[in-house]
Amino acid sequence: MNINATILGQAVAFILFVWFCMRYVWPPLITAIEARQKEIDKNLSFAEQTKKDIENAEFAANNYLQEAKKDAQVIIEKANNRYSQILEEAKIAAEKERKRIVKQAITQIDNERQRAREDLCKQIALLTITGAEKIISRSINQTDHNDIINTLVTSLAKGIV
Repeated sequence: MNINATILGQAVAFILFVWFCMRYVWPPLITAIEARQKEIDKNLSFAEQTKKDIENAEFAANNYLQEAKKDAQVIIEKANNRYSQILEEAKIAAEKERKRIVKQAITQIDNERQRAREDLCKQIALLTITGAEKIISRSINQTDHNDIINTLVTSLAKGIV
């Protein structure tokens, strides 16, 4: 066997093998590789888009959170204002009630004082009449007795008041 013929045979076999691979093996492999590359690119693009969506969602969530905090602050401020208003109204109502109670108490005290004066005047008149009866040593009738007491009460009330 000749070495040149062997090398030439191997070269022809190699060229046929390369031609066969390029014609029938490489196209499906290249197609599979390109499809896989496109899928990887699509997945990377999707991952980037998802990352951007997450960042946008975080930004939106932070904005909503800030708005919620502002709204909560406004609500708290309104509640504090309403609390102050209710407290002020309660103070005013309590002051009115206090004045009414004091006025009622003063009126009641004045009425009691007037009744006490009248009772005291009647007692003084009765003592005066009793003393006068003893001095005169006689008793006067009930009508005269009541007239004298009422006259004394009236004159004492005018003098005391």
